[in-house]
Order: sequence, then structure tokens, then C-alpha cells
Amino acid sequence: MIIWLNGGFGAGKTTLAQELHRRLPTAVVYDPEDLGITLWKWVPPNDDFQDLPSWRELVVATALSLRRHHAETLIVPMSLLRDAYRAEILGGLADAGEEILHVFLEADADVLKKRITARAPIPGNPQSGSSALEWALSRLDPAAAARQPAGTLVLRSDRLTPAELADAVLAASHQRINSDG
Repeated sequence: MIIWLNGGFGAGKTTLAQELHRRLPTAVVYDPEDLGITLWKWVPPNDDFQDLPSWRELVVATALSLRRHHAETLIVPMSLLRDAYRAEILGGLADAGEEILHVFLEADADVLKKRITARAPIPGNPQSGSSALEWALSRLDPAAAARQPAGTLVLRSDRLTPAELADAVLAASHQRINSDG
């Protein structure tokens, strides 16, 4: 199964991925942001690597390869807030026969703003400074949860602890597996 953790910046995707990985130690945590950063080494950087068709293709191909060769469960903490990109990527995985649990972490905009502005820049990484924070703040989308496709597990990350979120995700994944089996 692929557990895709979606949501705005600051929603808690990375924290939830860490909690899920603690409970599912044989799972692989796959962060497609790494592919975007790598692509920017080869092609001129743009405003958002998700706009690169090659990034979206590589995200699907890499997820499929990781699932096929390295992991029964793949945990993917990655915002896919553009509806077309989400449909392209999750659709590509589903078309390849993957079982996907799409989780959307929702939180009040004020909570997201506080979490984003509390992030410290990464030493030695100029891309993690104030311009990155401004970029993340400019991408807040309070209506994103309402646009998620049917079957999405929407959870309030500002009202549940990481442990409670992980409980809900694992319960939904077990239910999905048992209903397919």
C-alpha cells in the first residue's frame, strides 16, 4: 500500500510520516521533494518543481519502483495542492495497480501560519530561509480540503496528536486492505 500524506505546508505531514514509520519500521518513507531538488541540479530552477512534467513522471516511477523492489508499504509525505497534479500522480499510481490511501491533513490557516513561521532555516541551505517561508505562506489554500477526491481520509492535524493521526491512518489502511482482500 502507498500511504500518501497530503496537506498544506505546516500541516504535519513529516511528523505523521515519522510516527507511522516508527510503527511500521519496514515501510519506506519516500519524499518526492528530493526528486525536485535533484531535478533543479539538472534543469534551470523554476518557482515550483511540481510544475515540471518530469518531476511528476519521476514521482510515479520512483514510487512504483520503491514499492516493487523495496517496500510493502510506502509512506509519502508530499503536498499535492494542485488538483490536476494530484490527479495525475495518484491516478498514475492507481493505474499501475497500487492500493493508495490518500490522507489530507487539514488545519486552520492561523495554525499553519504559526507552524510555517516557526520553522528555522536549515544551516548551509539558503533555500530554507525567509524566501522559502514567504513562498510557503503564499501557498496556503484554506479551501483545499473541500477539493479532495472521494475516498480521501481528511484529518484535523490541529486537533489530533501525531499518535492519534497515526491511529486513524493505520485503522483506515487496515480497513482498506481487509475490504479488498
